[in-house]
Amino acid sequence: MINGLVVNQVFLATGVTDMRKSINGLSLIVSEQFGHDPFAGSIFVFCNRSRDKLKILYWECNGF
Repeated sequence: MINGLVVNQVFLATGVTDMRKSINGLSLIVSEQFGHDPFAGSIFVFCNRSRDKLKILYWECNGF
């Protein structure tokens, strides 16, 4: 648990995400495919094909 973390919602991306994507690529997926604002205080979770790695995108006041 991270102290002081305020989360509105948690979104889990179904399907496979290319783990080579950076913060810019993941935030583009969030805005274009999901239709959500990546800066809104929600957590977005992405999984790779073999389901053994996760990437979590979360905006704080100073960056992702």
